[in-house]
Parts: sequence; structure tokens; C-alpha cells
Amino acid sequence: MALSDSTPRSLSIYDRDLGKDIFEKFKSKSLLAIDTEAMGLIHGRDRLCLVQICDNEDNVACIRIQKGQQSAPNLKGLMENKDIEKIFHFARFDIAALSSNLNIEVNPIFCTKVASKIGRTYSPRHGLKEVVHELVNVELDKQAQSSDWGNVDKLSDKQLAYAANDVRYLIKAREKLRNMLIREDRWELAQRCFECIPVMSKLDIFRFGNIFEH
Repeated sequence: MALSDSTPRSLSIYDRDLGKDIFEKFKSKSLLAIDTEAMGLIHGRDRLCLVQICDNEDNVACIRIQKGQQSAPNLKGLMENKDIEKIFHFARFDIAALSSNLNIEVNPIFCTKVASKIGRTYSPRHGLKEVVHELVNVELDKQAQSSDWGNVDKLSDKQLAYAANDVRYLIKAREKLRNMLIREDRWELAQRCFECIPVMSKLDIFRFGNIFEH
């Protein structure tokens, strides 16, 4: 089994927005893996600190988001490009974070957590670590998950490695999950669920609870 401590083909760190070079490279892709790190899980209270992007060639870019920052034009152009599918694990959180912090409305979307819950009904475990372990045969190190991401200018090598690894295996996982969903005649249902995620994210931003319950 492979370990997640291997380094990506390239890891680039940017402040406030994607650099033009990597933006041009990424915008030619049909699939990109995305993740975010924040100070916590409450939108409006806990600010966005880092955005990670990986392509199918294992090129990773980490964007350090500064406190009070409200826009990132290159990132926005990439995330709102309808010709690029953006792959997340638990997209509901990341999409809300990008919307509430940087006014970015992501589309289209593939969520490996939702896909796992619809496709991997033989398992009760749908976290990123478990999904990547089974489908990609990689053991993720999650020790840096609960750490201070707010000191963006002084993120440790361990934090950046953790952040990079959280996106590096999503494209491979997406392919395995997509094949499983097609095989089990659940692909159309999954796609319809992905389309609902931005609405769920918007409800989270406005602190609406379980509005569909009786």
C-alpha cells in the first residue's frame, strides 16, 4: 500500500490568488480536484485560509487566503468555468466556504463523499481517508487536519503536505466511484444530487436547519 507522504510532481504556493502560469495550465483541464482549509466549520465565523487544487498530472497549487480578503479573480474564473468539473470530498462545505468568503459560485461539481454514500452502500464509512484507502490504495495521514490554518504566511511543511494530499487522489477516486455508480445504475441519481449541493451550501451559509423535515 502506498503512503501519502510522497511529494506531488509539483507543489506551488500562491498568495491571495492563482498565478497566471498555473491558471493557464489548469483552465485547459476537464477535471480538477479542489479542497479548502478554514479556521473552523461555521460559515461567517470561521474564515477561509487555504484553497488547494490538483490536476490529473499531480500538479498541486495551494492558495493562501489572507484575513479580510474578499476576492480572487483567477480562482473565481477557474471555479466558475462550466467546462471544468470540480471534484471535492464533502463539496457542501467547500462550496459554501468559497461562496461566503470569496463570492465564488462553483459549477459543475462532483462530490466523492456523496458518490461514496450512493455507490458504496456496503460500507458505513465515507470519510476521505476511508474512500482513498479502498479505491486508490493510499493511506492518508490526517494528523494535521485539526491545526491552526489562520497563520497562512507560516504554514508548516507538514500542513502543506497534508493539504496537498487531500486533493491528489480525488481524481482517481472519482473515476472508481463513477464506474461503480454506472455499474449499479445510480449514476443519474448521483448527478442530480451533485446539482443540489450549491442549494444546500447556500442554506448552510444562512444557517437554515433541516427545512425538509416535517
